[in-house]
Amino acid sequence: MTVFMSFYTMVDGLFVSNLIGTDALSAVNLTAPIISLVTAVSTMLATGGSAVIMKKTGERKTREANEDFTFLIIVNVIVGLIMSCLGYLVMDTVFESMALSPKVFSYCQLYLSRYLIFTVPILLMNNFTLYMIAAGKSALSMVCSIVGGILNMALDYVFIAIRDMGIAGAAIATGLGYSVTAVAGVVMFSNKNRMLHFVKPVCRFKTLLHAATNGCSEMATALVAGMVTMMFNWTMLKYVGENGAAAITIIMYVLMFATSLYTGYSYGVAPMASFYYGEQNHEKLKKLVRMSLKVISVIAVAALVVSIVATKPLVSIFARPDNPVYGLAAAGNRICSFALIFIGFNVFTSGMFTALSNGLISAILAFSRSFVFMVIAMLILPALLGVTGVWLATPAAELAAMALSLFMFIKHQKRYQY
Repeated sequence: MTVFMSFYTMVDGLFVSNLIGTDALSAVNLTAPIISLVTAVSTMLATGGSAVIMKKTGERKTREANEDFTFLIIVNVIVGLIMSCLGYLVMDTVFESMALSPKVFSYCQLYLSRYLIFTVPILLMNNFTLYMIAAGKSALSMVCSIVGGILNMALDYVFIAIRDMGIAGAAIATGLGYSVTAVAGVVMFSNKNRMLHFVKPVCRFKTLLHAATNGCSEMATALVAGMVTMMFNWTMLKYVGENGAAAITIIMYVLMFATSLYTGYSYGVAPMASFYYGEQNHEKLKKLVRMSLKVISVIAVAALVVSIVATKPLVSIFARPDNPVYGLAAAGNRICSFALIFIGFNVFTSGMFTALSNGLISAILAFSRSFVFMVIAMLILPALLGVTGVWLATPAAELAAMALSLFMFIKHQKRYQY
C-alpha cells in the first residue's frame, strides 16, 4: 500500500520532467519543505493516535477508543485548515530566500498554491490509512492507495498533456489522488458495525497530549525531512545550480520508493505490536519482532541490488541521457543507494517504540537520524568532497543512526520482552 502511495509523488515527477521540463521538476522538490511542514502535525496525530487507540482496544475499552478516534479526526480537520492558511502565508518568503530564476519561482508558486487546496483531504488520508490497518481493513487501505495512484496517473496525463494545465495540473492530480482514501475513510468509519467508527466525540486533552507525545517522533521526521530537503536544495544550488535540485529530486524518488517498503511494513505491524503490548502477550510480540527483522534484512539486500543495477533505467525515466541532470543523478544514485542497507532497521525501530507507547525513545531515534546525523554529514562532507559529499551524506547519516537504534533496541529488550 505504501509503495503505491509513493507513486503520488513519483508520477508527478515523471509527467512534470517529461512534459514540462527539469526546471519544473526542480520546483516540485523545492516545494517539499513547506508540504512537510503542512502535514507534520497530522502525521504526529495519526501515528501517535493509532497506537493510543489500539492500546485501549487491546484493553477492551472499545467505547472510549471510538470517542478518542472521532475526537482526533476532528482535531486533524481543524489542523488542516490552519496549516493550509499558514502555507499560503509563508511560501513566497521561502521561495524568495532561495534566489531562484523567475521561471522556477513561478513553477513553485503554481504547484504549491494548488496543492494546499487539498490539505484537509491529505491529512485525512494520512489518518485513515493507519486507522484502516488498525481496524483490520488493510486490504481496503491498499485498494484505496492503488485507485488513488491510478487516478493520479490518469489525471496527470489529462491535465498536463491534454488540458495543458502545466505544473498546476500535476498538483491538482495529486490532491485528487489523495482524496480517494479520505472519502473511503469517511464512508467506512461511519458504519457503526466497524470495530472503529465515528461516535459522539469526547474532548479529552489528555488523549490529545498522549497522542501528540507518542507520535512526536513521526512529526519530527516530517519536519526534519523538509528542513533536510531544503539543505540539500541549497547545497546543490550552490554547487551546480538548478540542475542539481532536479538531480537530487530524482534520487529522492528512488530512495523514497525503496524506503516505502520499510515504512509500509512498519505501519502494517505497528497495530499488532500495540495490541500485543496492551494485552501483555510477550510471546507473540517477540515472534513479531524477530520475524520483522528477517523481513527487513531481505528487503534491504534486494533494494540495494536493484537500485544499483537499475540506476540508469531509473534515472532515464525522469531525464534523457543528453540532459546534464542525467549524469548528476546517475552518479549520485549509485552512492546514495548504500543507505538502503541501514534505513529499514532505523525506520522499524523508531516505529516499534511508537507502537509500544514509548514516544520519547522513538523521537530520539527519529530526530537523531533525520536531523542530527544528517545535518552533521551535510555540513562536513560537501565541504570536504563537494558534490560527492552531498551523495555520501545520506548513507553516512543512516549508518550513524543504525548504531544508535541498535543500542536502544538492545537496551530496552528486557523491559518490553520482545
